[in-house]
Amino acid sequence: MSGKIQVYHQRSERQTKACRFTQRAVAMSSSSAMLRILIKGGKVVNDDCTQEADVYIENGIIQQVGKELMIPGGAKVIDASGKLVLPGGIDTSVHLEETFMNAVTADDYYSGTKAALAGGTTMVIGHVLPERNESLLEAYEKCRSSADSKSCCDYALHVGVTWWGPKVQAEMEKLVREKGVNSFQMFMAYKDTFMLRDSELFQALQHCKDIGAVARVHAENGELVAEGAKEVLELGISGPEGIEISRPEELEAEATHRAIIIANRAHCPIYLVNVSSMSAGDVVASAKMQGKVVHGETTTAHAVLNGMQYYHQDWCHAAAHVTVPPLRLDSSTPNYLLSLLGNDTLNVVASDHRPFTIKQKAMGKDDFTKIPCGLPGIQDRMSVIWEKGVIGGKIDENRFVAVTSSNAAKIYNLYPRKGRIIPGADADVVVWDPEGSKTISVDNQFQGGDVNLYEGLRCHGVPLVTISRGRLVYENGMFTCAEGSGNFFPLRTFPDYLYKKMVQREKSQAVKPVEREPYTGEVVAVVNSGKRDLGAPELDTPTRPCTRHGGLRDLHESSFSLSGVQIDDNVPKRSSARILAPPGGRSSGIW
Repeated sequence: MSGKIQVYHQRSERQTKACRFTQRAVAMSSSSAMLRILIKGGKVVNDDCTQEADVYIENGIIQQVGKELMIPGGAKVIDASGKLVLPGGIDTSVHLEETFMNAVTADDYYSGTKAALAGGTTMVIGHVLPERNESLLEAYEKCRSSADSKSCCDYALHVGVTWWGPKVQAEMEKLVREKGVNSFQMFMAYKDTFMLRDSELFQALQHCKDIGAVARVHAENGELVAEGAKEVLELGISGPEGIEISRPEELEAEATHRAIIIANRAHCPIYLVNVSSMSAGDVVASAKMQGKVVHGETTTAHAVLNGMQYYHQDWCHAAAHVTVPPLRLDSSTPNYLLSLLGNDTLNVVASDHRPFTIKQKAMGKDDFTKIPCGLPGIQDRMSVIWEKGVIGGKIDENRFVAVTSSNAAKIYNLYPRKGRIIPGADADVVVWDPEGSKTISVDNQFQGGDVNLYEGLRCHGVPLVTISRGRLVYENGMFTCAEGSGNFFPLRTFPDYLYKKMVQREKSQAVKPVEREPYTGEVVAVVNSGKRDLGAPELDTPTRPCTRHGGLRDLHESSFSLSGVQIDDNVPKRSSARILAPPGGRSSGIW
């Protein structure tokens, strides 16, 4: 009897293996049919040119781009007549499955990347935000363990430098060398949680330069933001408008200027995130004109919406727009930021997708500082920027590709494998209908959350087909991709787009000692009074160089003294004299 059971089990195992082999063969045959795709009749749009061309894809790679292509049979043909063929979008700032301000975001790596693909984005870069004193490596591994099994598209990770010390420094180097991380984010805001002091920021930027990483900086004056929040609460203002009142744009502009100076002293390229105001944009523009290696990223919301949302009578509506830096009250700010994207002052537009539900936002119903900060937008980023940027006349189709894909690929060392449609590049491609339209609504979105900031906005320009690594993942409103089918994409350090110019600047501006003959004369003996040498007394100030011009008296160098002793005390004093015809007309006064 036992022999029969054993034979049965062996037969059952063979049947199971055969069944699995058959399923695998069917899956391989079906997937191989999908590995060949021909996109015919469209206009290929890269960041520098547009051309009419067909695109042939095989085994996840773009094989040919041109007309009258010779291709093997069995390929799926996509008719792109009258359509544009774009590189897949790269969203450089998303917060998925993240705990922030005592709330967990409403999207994980499955629902978030699914929404990204539906919107024409084929790669995302997520955030790892360690708690204070938490290991950066452990936080990274925790994020990877969850994201690897859920992501539907290629993804990479930024790691936040939320505290500073020798351990952080060592782990940054290990993340770069062994884990495929090439970017770190530092914060000048979030006092007592993520904020670094200026000296710590300087050291972190120096280390980023040494290991060839992209240094991302959130620039707001954290000290004054904290003081402003206290003052606003003391005035009895506890609603969402408090976020706008307590974080004026001058605090962003000041911190932006300071961050650029610190980075320049550290000889490190700087990448400013969440640029939200005209004054901060002007600081970036000025720094670029001075030749500093500065790049800037704004968000979809900041480039489209304004801060009047915080004064809406409906608390839920106002709270749904709470983010940092806040949306700006000046209604001309969004157009200004779009113009900065158009002229390359700002290089990238990200969604900064961090969705929370209204119930989660309600944790701050009595105190605006407790409202979880963050806005949704991973799915709508490309359509909204096309509507407001291209249709609005601020950017053309090539610049659209640059700010949504190509520039990000260059900055994060992905280019030209990502961000460009050429033979040899990854087959991350979007068929875009410039004449199509859709109305954005929370009712038909893939992304999480119970609110959409662009509710009711009609967008002209929509993705029809999204191809990720040669896989057809989204077509005509239908999502066709399995959970976990995406890959972690390790990033290389020292991107040329940032570091080539910086290396050359460092060479040309190298500080060298003056070559001179050594002094061979006598040296006075050191007088030791028995007191500690504390350097120059605090009251001793260096004399100013003479700046008098044209005989005018320089009041900064005036000899006036509160002691009563004047330089002209030895000049004989005259008695008062009446001037009969003083300058400017007659007067009976004493001159």
